[in-house]
Amino acid sequence: MMNVLEQVHQMVWGPWTLVIFLGVGIFFTLKCHFFQIRGFLFWWSRTAGRLISGEASRKEDGTGKGKGISQFQSVCTALAATVGTGNIAGVATALTAGGPGALFWMWVSALIGMITAYAETMLGIRYRYRDKDGHYICGPFIYMERGLGLRGMGVLYSFLCLMSSLGMGSMVQANSAISTMEYTWHVPTLAGGLIFTGLLVLVTWGGIRRIGNVAEKLVPAASGIYIAFSMIVILSCLEQIPGALASMVCSAFRPEAAAGGTAGYVISRSVRYGISRGVFSNEAGLGTLAVLHGPTEGTTPHEQGMWAMFEVFFDTVVLCTLTALVILCMTGSSPETIPYEGAALAAWCFSRRLGIVGEYLVSGSMVVFAFATIMAWFYLGRQAAAYFIGGCGFGENAQNMFASKVYPLLFIAAVFLGSEARLGLVWLLSDIWNGLMAFPNLTALLFLSREVTLPEGFLRRRK
Repeated sequence: MMNVLEQVHQMVWGPWTLVIFLGVGIFFTLKCHFFQIRGFLFWWSRTAGRLISGEASRKEDGTGKGKGISQFQSVCTALAATVGTGNIAGVATALTAGGPGALFWMWVSALIGMITAYAETMLGIRYRYRDKDGHYICGPFIYMERGLGLRGMGVLYSFLCLMSSLGMGSMVQANSAISTMEYTWHVPTLAGGLIFTGLLVLVTWGGIRRIGNVAEKLVPAASGIYIAFSMIVILSCLEQIPGALASMVCSAFRPEAAAGGTAGYVISRSVRYGISRGVFSNEAGLGTLAVLHGPTEGTTPHEQGMWAMFEVFFDTVVLCTLTALVILCMTGSSPETIPYEGAALAAWCFSRRLGIVGEYLVSGSMVVFAFATIMAWFYLGRQAAAYFIGGCGFGENAQNMFASKVYPLLFIAAVFLGSEARLGLVWLLSDIWNGLMAFPNLTALLFLSREVTLPEGFLRRRK
């Protein structure tokens, strides 16, 4: 079974997939005149700058419709989906499977993915609409249907997104969280799965508004604590950082063919695991950010597009880099020699410098990140499920029944089953669904590229 899935994984994440991801990102980078780089101060001041100054909207727009969420909540919800186990377990897995050079390719995927995230989120906001109950309907399936006139493509995407929610969005997160709890606190897998699932039911029962309320409290606190302790570990071994950074570059471009492998094989693994884990972590190109930013009240397509850029930057360039540096500094740039994998490897590295406090820290962060990600993916999958049933020709009653009754049961079951599954199997399945989901979304982005424009404020500055 694993051999078959590994072959499928290599097909889905083969050279053509990486070329498509990078190609679409490079296309939008050129079209938007390197906005993610040249416009750094512009979009930073309108995203992170507003968070720091406290100007980011925390209230609804006052229209009285009351079915959406505030801009700050939408940012936290989107970060909840992107800031997850990929920042800890995903980075550790990428380093052990693809070598230190995998982090370099995660940076590449983030730099290019920032503008892809801008494009898909901008289109999502542009084509969103309210249903009869006043809720926003938004996502790639909407701009595929309304922008391209291809409802079939939207149905295909919604199905793939639905399957991803039952893999990456639930099973992977639960697997990593429960295995971390077992490793650190010796919580039995069954008990941990039941507790985790029960808490999730309490939060998701309240819909997007409760998810947004919880996300705006969990994500900033957990991220801040994780950053602070990561910096403590990194600053305590400054002399090893140059070697760690050098190993990333050397492994990415001049790998040694140790263990009898060919250089080309090592390169392919570094690139494949680096970019796939980068996409897994920041989700740029998958179209999920377009769904998560959809419920935001009182915003514009350009504004939410810039928030999506910030989220990709923060997720991969900041958090993933911190995790990688901690692991490389603690393992001598040879993480594959340590008898741990995933979150357990990260916890072991933190504990070497901070003792039991470090182990508890990374374990707690892992559980919180995973829980936040599952919350966001529940909303994602529910939106996709509703569109898929409607797109298949079933009536409104069947659509509402599946989205509100059947899908939540499937999702909760996936979370529980994920806590019992093998880590390798779960990661493989998630990577496969991620790759498949990206194809229709990236295709739609290319055909709608004329509608992706730069903010007026930035254009005026250039003049």
